[in-house]
Amino acid sequence: MRKVYLDNAATTYVSSEVLAEMLPCFNTIYGNANSLHGFGREAANIVDRARDRIAHAINANKSNEIYFTSGGSEADNWAIKGIAHAYANKGKHIITSAIEHHAVLDACKQLEKEGFEVTYLPVNSYGLINLADLIHSIKKTTTLISIMTVNNEVGTIQNIKAIAKTAHEYGVIFHTDAVQAIGAVKIDVQDMEIDAMSMSAHKIYGPKGCGALYLKNGIRIDNLIAGGSQERAKRGGTTDVPAVAGFGKAVEIAVRDLSINQQKLKAIRTYFIDKVTERIPYVQVNGHPHQKINGTVNMSFEMIEGESIMMLLDLDGVAVSTASACTSQALEPSHVLRAMGIPDEIAQGSIRFSFGKNTTKSDIDYVVDVLEKAVNKLRSISPITKAGRK
Repeated sequence: MRKVYLDNAATTYVSSEVLAEMLPCFNTIYGNANSLHGFGREAANIVDRARDRIAHAINANKSNEIYFTSGGSEADNWAIKGIAHAYANKGKHIITSAIEHHAVLDACKQLEKEGFEVTYLPVNSYGLINLADLIHSIKKTTTLISIMTVNNEVGTIQNIKAIAKTAHEYGVIFHTDAVQAIGAVKIDVQDMEIDAMSMSAHKIYGPKGCGALYLKNGIRIDNLIAGGSQERAKRGGTTDVPAVAGFGKAVEIAVRDLSINQQKLKAIRTYFIDKVTERIPYVQVNGHPHQKINGTVNMSFEMIEGESIMMLLDLDGVAVSTASACTSQALEPSHVLRAMGIPDEIAQGSIRFSFGKNTTKSDIDYVVDVLEKAVNKLRSISPITKAGRK
């Protein structure tokens, strides 16, 4: 049976270049990067190199603005909670959007239990927030605005530079979850006026369990993890040197190959959408038609459930998802699609297809064949179809 992986927004494989960078750190340069002896200094040099690579890739002013974490979720939690607590004496109002990753939404909910006030901005049918809504929501007590760069379910790209500029006009700190953006769009934290930004390695052909928080020098943040002097005494815990080395290399490659990868992904995306819409009726493509990344396509198939489609595709060796991997086991309709105004009965039939740099047109041909078969089979037994919708 042929196997095709179209769930790259959930995670990617570790590339050979990244793996080659990591391997010596397991049994040759294995010292604790926080130790003062030679073995430790060798490991620390690798960590410093990775920090430099990431800082350069996003145009951070200094490499000490990069703090390594266990992943994007920790970076989001640290940014939201850490900044909110550090500036609580100034105010306890936070603004975010209704379509954020749950790492942001749940962190905000936790802060609400502590007495903070959170405004969840609505989005339009394409998944974009309205700047007028943002401006109207800002108060004297607002200390933090957190809006994701690229939505992880539908791929819509927010107007981050304008949002950050608006935040700064009102003296508010701006954070963005850029986990799905690195390698998909150009990120320049200085030009985009970003104060804090979350990143993750495993979305860009790096190792799982490693991420980073960019924090502009001068921005205060409370520690999320206590217990050590690592990361400039901001984040305790022994540094995962192999993963950090891999992350640094993965970011370097992602920026180096951004243009060529995006050209290829755009061609694959267009080919896929054209094939599906030609052969399968009652299909809706979700997200912005133009302001989007090339690697993600979210489609709703009317009259059937996405979970059923996903299971049939899996039987034919095709890996897709119904939403973010962090919530894919939930049977509730996607909070992102609901916020975009998509009715539950349509949102329930949604699938996220996310392509990788090795996805081929031959892969797409196979996927469309099995997708058409799955949709036809499910619609043939759907009570909605039998009720007269054909």
